[in-house]
Amino acid sequence: MGDFSIDAKLNGAYILIGLLYGQGDLDQTIIIATRCGQDSDCNPSNAAGVLFTTVGRAGLPERFVSGLDPEGKFSHTEYTFPRLIEVCERLVRQAVQRSGGRIERDAEGQEVLVIPVRPPVPSDLERSWEPGPIAGSRFTAEEMQQITAAGRAAQWQAQLEEIFPGWTLQFCGPDMDPGPRAEYRGRQNVFMTHPLTPDVGATLRRTVDVPADGHTDLRIVVANDHRGDWTLVVRADGQTLLEQPIDDQTTQGGWAELRIDLSDRAGDRVHLELINQADGWRWEAGYWAEIVLETREP
Repeated sequence: MGDFSIDAKLNGAYILIGLLYGQGDLDQTIIIATRCGQDSDCNPSNAAGVLFTTVGRAGLPERFVSGLDPEGKFSHTEYTFPRLIEVCERLVRQAVQRSGGRIERDAEGQEVLVIPVRPPVPSDLERSWEPGPIAGSRFTAEEMQQITAAGRAAQWQAQLEEIFPGWTLQFCGPDMDPGPRAEYRGRQNVFMTHPLTPDVGATLRRTVDVPADGHTDLRIVVANDHRGDWTLVVRADGQTLLEQPIDDQTTQGGWAELRIDLSDRAGDRVHLELINQADGWRWEAGYWAEIVLETREP
């Protein structure tokens, strides 16, 4: 374990330390959990969240709630704060009922959650760097490749067509807000994609007729997010022609210009796939500035 480690045992312990030694004081709970160090933004927030829930919104000092914007949306989501509370309340009711509890009303008509008391059962040890299968997994790898972010897929496709006519987009995930960018790293009309999962990359597809005469290249200009990297995979009729890391070392001025020779397919109709493949699942956005077929005289 290095000098800094985000680990459930440490994080959980520091949250409990804040709650224990804070002795119900809102400020001291936050301060103590922060001073434990390590993940010192999440831990005090979680400690405060537990304690604030016991106090209730109406019992909190105004300084803790005055900054809330009821109309603002949380980054990369459609949730406002009131909408988030509504969803959390619904999930709590579901959790109580699924655990064998029930929801009643007292003499004043207020809801009362009756929660069954059960002894804690330790779960198996899970390490973040050695994850096991997701509990309740339902989809095979093949099935996952058929899943798209349906709610926004049509919107992304229409936006992509405006920048790269003839190309279609599949398996684009919603992280980091994919879609067009008026400007990115000095280039105009850029389209951003993000992989659907760590194993399923966002894929741009098009079937093209490679000219029978001349030398034809597929020219691609792409970039990464400055906080992360990704792998560009180029396939023709299922055959991998290129697998190239896109990061700060492989780009110049923030962009990588790549040429893929298609001359051996002259005269053929070719199904192309350009894949924004995850590489570590940290800031995996792919930025596409140019996708062009260029044919030169022989």
